[in-house]
Amino acid sequence: MTISRRGFLIALPLFVAGCSSTGLNSQTNYAALPDEKFPLKQVPIDKIKPELRRQEVAYETTHAAGTVVVDTPARRAYYVLGDGRAMRYGVGVGREGLAFAGDAYIGRKAEWPSWTPTENMQRREERYRKLAGGMPGGPNNPLGARAMYLYRGGGDTHFRIHGTNQPQSIGLAMSSGCIRMMNHDVIDLYSRVEVGARVVVIQA
Repeated sequence: MTISRRGFLIALPLFVAGCSSTGLNSQTNYAALPDEKFPLKQVPIDKIKPELRRQEVAYETTHAAGTVVVDTPARRAYYVLGDGRAMRYGVGVGREGLAFAGDAYIGRKAEWPSWTPTENMQRREERYRKLAGGMPGGPNNPLGARAMYLYRGGGDTHFRIHGTNQPQSIGLAMSSGCIRMMNHDVIDLYSRVEVGARVVVIQA
């Protein structure tokens, strides 16, 4: 099949648009969310490293669809879609010695959750003791827009997958052991994952 010069010039903008759709979709993933209880502003895509942006990727695994896999060394989390695909997210992870590992499941979920420092955290630092009564949900809460609580054997492990009010920490190891995500990303994962879903946390 041949194409005229005029036809090529007409089709060229569509071709270029098709090539740039990944960037467009990436920005759409981080658009403003005005309907949230605490509205979220758009996050400029150039503020997020390309490798940490949410995207669907090829992912071969033996884990069933609906499983969340956290690859701690790589600072990535995957929601297994099945058929060799997964939704990938950049995450922040726990500092050495404070990180969670192994299997768990989502025991419960919460939107704009309240937060109470664990007893260990309160013992370690005075600033946490001042929050022993808990902090209500909101933009200043360290759990961010959503939290998914990790359980084992019917009990709360006190580790969570949650949002953050420190997006610059994504890709780093600096949390108190929990798995943190950008608020836009944790909202997306929250909408996909079900209570009871398996979570696998891989350490180095």
